[in-house]
Amino acid sequence: MVLICHPLLEEGNVNDALRLMLETVSRRLDDAELSTLAAGLLLKYTALHEVIVTLLRNVVERTPDNVEAWSWLAGALVADEKIAEGLGIFSDLIQRYPQDRAMLYENISASLIDAGYLAEALQVLSVCLEQEKPTVTLMLNLGNTYFGLGMCEKAIAAYDKSLELMPYDNPARLSRSYALLKARRLDDGWEHYVLRSPHVMHMPDWILALPRLRRGNDVAGKRVLIYQEQGLGDTIQFIRSVSFLLEHGAKVTAAVPDNLVRLMDMSFPTVVSRTAEDIAPTERFDYGLPIPDLPYIAGIRSEADIPDQVPYLRVDPGDIAKFAAILPPARPRIGLVWAGDRRIRSHDVLIDRRRSTTLAEMASALTPVDATLVNLQFGPRRADLQEWHGQPLFDPMGSVRDIADTAALMESLDLIISVDTSPVHLAGALGRPVWLVNRRDSCWRWGEEGESTVWYPTMRIFRSWEKSFGPVLKEVGDALQQWVAAWKKD
Repeated sequence: MVLICHPLLEEGNVNDALRLMLETVSRRLDDAELSTLAAGLLLKYTALHEVIVTLLRNVVERTPDNVEAWSWLAGALVADEKIAEGLGIFSDLIQRYPQDRAMLYENISASLIDAGYLAEALQVLSVCLEQEKPTVTLMLNLGNTYFGLGMCEKAIAAYDKSLELMPYDNPARLSRSYALLKARRLDDGWEHYVLRSPHVMHMPDWILALPRLRRGNDVAGKRVLIYQEQGLGDTIQFIRSVSFLLEHGAKVTAAVPDNLVRLMDMSFPTVVSRTAEDIAPTERFDYGLPIPDLPYIAGIRSEADIPDQVPYLRVDPGDIAKFAAILPPARPRIGLVWAGDRRIRSHDVLIDRRRSTTLAEMASALTPVDATLVNLQFGPRRADLQEWHGQPLFDPMGSVRDIADTAALMESLDLIISVDTSPVHLAGALGRPVWLVNRRDSCWRWGEEGESTVWYPTMRIFRSWEKSFGPVLKEVGDALQQWVAAWKKD
């Protein structure tokens, strides 16, 4: 089962893998090890917590002293928002198996962090560290908790302790680089950040095997292949620094998703932009580089070094006119984005839950407002429009072919309000007025505090100080009423 399902899950083929696993397990329910293997695969590759809980209940029913399975079950329940039951199991395990307390505290704190319960995770870790010696994972979790709470210097100290206990192959090293960046210690942060292995999916192996460009390499006359790593937002944010390579004589090719190629061609005509699949392995490149490494290569050592040429993306005037013609004439026009892209893997899904809200929650806080609301939400969460019965949103997204079209649409809007996902970067890179509705465990790029960011001068940041988006959305709604009144007065 594992030999077949593991490759399917690696390719993102969750439905076929799940069907095969459930068919196999259902024929051998008495085999606790088989259910454990299936649950482990699903925990690593999916967020199907209800299925995982069912599998693990089967395991603990047959092996009631299996502490690890009980711990997995409790963590899956917390991830599935069954907090009381999950914490109840953890509490019972700590009482029954005191010799395993450190491991159990590691698991419970990680589960709470992933579910967004940072204050509760800090409380658990504080109690644990009064009773137990620090472990690699306990200190990593403590650092992650402080990072999410915006206490980066404490996070760095915790990561340092974790690395002291295990200097190599420790995820605390990458987490520490994020904390340095979030604390605006860019030079130290980049130095450690660029040591990571690229986090990519569906990127040809030959691209990843190219010699990685490092700061100080001579690029004059060299062919450099830069490629998307992580998400669209990262590419949009960091592509501004490609000008450094061009100015130093590099011949640059960019491997980006198909929906970004046209915008790249218009914005950076001297860069050859294609999908990774359209670049042949026989083409010879001197260096490869993940796009998020560009600021480091360009010598950005502090926020003062960040280029201020905004906008740095360019849009076809014909596209702008096309979308301007279909938008309602009433102004101001305000674009809304309430959710990130749907993810598959558990870790990514839990991040998306923390950064996303619903149209109902966002629009209820912002309306009624004397403005034209425009939907910018793309993908599955666009379906939220069908369930919204308040102030109407004009929805032009059926006419949007790619990100260049979204950019053209934004050029005719007066304000964009978005959670932390790629459209907020797109609006910032276009120099459009944009408000970021930021989650509690803010991404490093938005810093620990403040309403502004040097990355995007036209952005205003509204920070959530708790897990719920409710209070911060109320703040955004109040600010929007004032903004609209001022706009109309002008």
